Amino acid sequence: MKPQMDIPALQAFVAREFPQLGDDFVIEELTKDGVRVRLKVAERHLRPGGTVSGPSMFALADVGMYLAILARIGPVALAVTTNCAIDFMRKPAADADMICETTLHKLGRVLAVGDAMLYSVGLDAPVARASLTYSIPPSVGVK
Repeated sequence: MKPQMDIPALQAFVAREFPQLGDDFVIEELTKDGVRVRLKVAERHLRPGGTVSGPSMFALADVGMYLAILARIGPVALAVTTNCAIDFMRKPAADADMICETTLHKLGRVLAVGDAMLYSVGLDAPVARASLTYSIPPSVGVK
């Protein structure tokens, strides 16, 4: 599906609708099937021992999938997460940014389903994988 929003439009939407996210997330690339988003890791994202916390990784996966969907359907603030399952596979690098690479598998009238792979900058293997489902308001879904 042809993107309805480019990176500047997505960034402006997030700044307007979700100012609480601040500058934590950077959209690096729109891909054929999703997006690549960076979490700029700061002290508030760390757990004891200096690694990125599970809630911070969940937020990265959720924001990444949300942006992948919005890039395709346009600025729909009420597209919401209905399910997320996350597998933490290995310890993230200490004090390193994280990258989320999303893949949309289904984008329909009322549901979107996809995966998010999370990587620590400096590590080759993914540290987590999330499977997410979003509900799309019926009036705006793919026809």
